[in-house]
Amino acid sequence: MSRLFMFEKPLGMRDTLPELHEAKEKVRSSIQKEMKQWGFQFIETPALEYYETVGTASAILDQQLFKLLDQQGHTLVLRPDMTAPIARVAASKLFKNQVPLRLAYSENVYRAQQREGGRPAEFEQIGVECIGDDSVSADGEMISLAISSLKKAGLEQFQLSVGHVGFVNELFVQILGTEERARELTKFLYEKNYVGYREHVKGLPLSSIDSQRLLAFLELRGGPEVIDRASELIENGKGRAALDELKLLFDIIEDFGGSDRIKFDLPIVSHMSYYTGILFEVYAGMVGFPIGNGGRYDKLLEKFGKSTGATGFAIRLDRLLESLGDLGEFEPVTCILFSHERRKEAYQLAAQRREAGERIILQDISAVRNLDACSAAFADVVYLVGKEGVQ
Repeated sequence: MSRLFMFEKPLGMRDTLPELHEAKEKVRSSIQKEMKQWGFQFIETPALEYYETVGTASAILDQQLFKLLDQQGHTLVLRPDMTAPIARVAASKLFKNQVPLRLAYSENVYRAQQREGGRPAEFEQIGVECIGDDSVSADGEMISLAISSLKKAGLEQFQLSVGHVGFVNELFVQILGTEERARELTKFLYEKNYVGYREHVKGLPLSSIDSQRLLAFLELRGGPEVIDRASELIENGKGRAALDELKLLFDIIEDFGGSDRIKFDLPIVSHMSYYTGILFEVYAGMVGFPIGNGGRYDKLLEKFGKSTGATGFAIRLDRLLESLGDLGEFEPVTCILFSHERRKEAYQLAAQRREAGERIILQDISAVRNLDACSAAFADVVYLVGKEGVQ
């Protein structure tokens, strides 16, 4: 006898019940409006993509991809992020005449989990991509739009941590000698395993000065003064270009009026291997994970035949909702309870009030088993029962 999965869901999948759906729609709408006002145009891409293109370009670990075969035997994946699919569309259809593109999206992405641990395998991201602009101004615009979008969503307490992949790579290769050794040490950073990082550094065959440089690197957190401290760790001027970009970035965000929201956190790196320069994470409230992240990915479009700069960010709607907590009152709903004698009158009244912008439920009273519970479920109840014309 086969087992019935009547109430079960696949690992990491979640239902979105009406109240949460309403809250998500409210937040999504406010962010979408802000992104549009900054000139970004929304785009949709298929949930299914080819593994050989978007799947390999996405930088999501292979074991986290949902894979399946089409009828022709091609391997497909459920999109694990939105940046790679948008890069595909931009490279093939949109990026012409070297005019920068500003694209936005609000879509579900899918990442398989080996065990749930409270982590969803399907979640919604809302974000933007600026493609064809390699200036620090574009990086500043992304961070400033992220700040503005979160404010419009009603979030008050949040902070952005900003780093630079190029600086980390340059420092590590200078000290460790090879890209492979640098990657080995970097892994501790994106796992945020700082104890493991320190133990690894202590076990490396380095001079005491170089070991101290790597340990001091972990302390590069704070305001603009961090950039001067970071420059002391670099030899022969190499890596200072990245620090100059961070200094300029701070000035740009200050001009936008958002510098109070950012701090430098140079040990930040990402498991997304396509990041090449400035990157950032957004933290808020009691949420233990970033509610959003972004950065520059100048090499990604090369995988689709174009060579151009690009930067963007994504906000996790589920984590943003968690950080917002109570979203306040929702739009009230009125219920019109009617008997069969007054059905037409009820329909006409509902149409009239809906036209005026109200949310109206029509309910045949003969189908209601618990009248008190039904009445208590709505902001207002109109009874149309008995003789016509009497409420």
